[in-house]
Amino acid sequence: MAFIDYYKVLGVDKSATQQDIRKAYRKLAKKYHPDVNSTDADAKERFQQINEANEVLSDPEKRKKYDEYGENWRHAEEFEAQRQQYGGGYNFGGFGGFGDFSRSAGNSSQFSDFFESLFGGRGFGGFNGASRQGQDLQTELSLTLREAAQTHKRVININGSSIRLTIPAGVSDGQKIRLKGQGGNAPQGGTRGDLYITFRIEPDTQFTRNGDDLATTLPIDLYTLLLGGELTVPTLDGSVRMHIKPGTQPDAKLRLKGKGFPHYKDEDNRGDLFVSLKLTIPTLNEQQKELLRKMKEAS
Repeated sequence: MAFIDYYKVLGVDKSATQQDIRKAYRKLAKKYHPDVNSTDADAKERFQQINEANEVLSDPEKRKKYDEYGENWRHAEEFEAQRQQYGGGYNFGGFGGFGDFSRSAGNSSQFSDFFESLFGGRGFGGFNGASRQGQDLQTELSLTLREAAQTHKRVININGSSIRLTIPAGVSDGQKIRLKGQGGNAPQGGTRGDLYITFRIEPDTQFTRNGDDLATTLPIDLYTLLLGGELTVPTLDGSVRMHIKPGTQPDAKLRLKGKGFPHYKDEDNRGDLFVSLKLTIPTLNEQQKELLRKMKEAS
């Protein structure tokens, strides 16, 4: 898999705080969300990179490994083990790759064995030979909109194995996550591959999603529009009462702040719910029709 500069993806530098990273992620995720750019294939790929960058940089432990080992951060544990074995080991050059290396202990044979154990005989310069890492696997997981709005646990079956995972609230359609070491088995005792899960969010009969905002359309009668009143509005957390001002227009779009979809991995912060009003014309009796005629004449 090609190296991705996660700091560059989010448009922040290496000294960025967690708040800076979170702010940059929210801004970019909203801009490149598949629901907003449904016809732009490049936007979908960018959105996946944004989520991948946020998944690493928003996790202090993963970020530390990434800052130290760069494109090889996924092998940080193997590197550390070899460092301890060979007495302080190797300097891998930090961010961006191996860089210059030095050996404070061991010999060239040990150095070769080290990379042999990590890369299955691929060699430092040419990466020749077969990899001892298992094959990466791909799968899709379908969720309802309401399931995607809540952090919950799920068990999936891959190649006869049951895998338990926690799905964070706020996942998006087309979003991909990586489960390290849950892919195919490796030959000769190597490390297992990774499992990549792509989420598919099913259409909802009540709400449509636009980033972290939700939208719905509700019927409303003429009398409530003219005289004002209250309207019962369904949300992901149950029904709430919305106040309707007298003289509200039938095509009005009203907003319920904080009643939309949760931000990814941040259930306490939500988008908004936009309610479009659809006028329903009542069937009138003769008395009501006469009253309307008098109102028309008076106006």
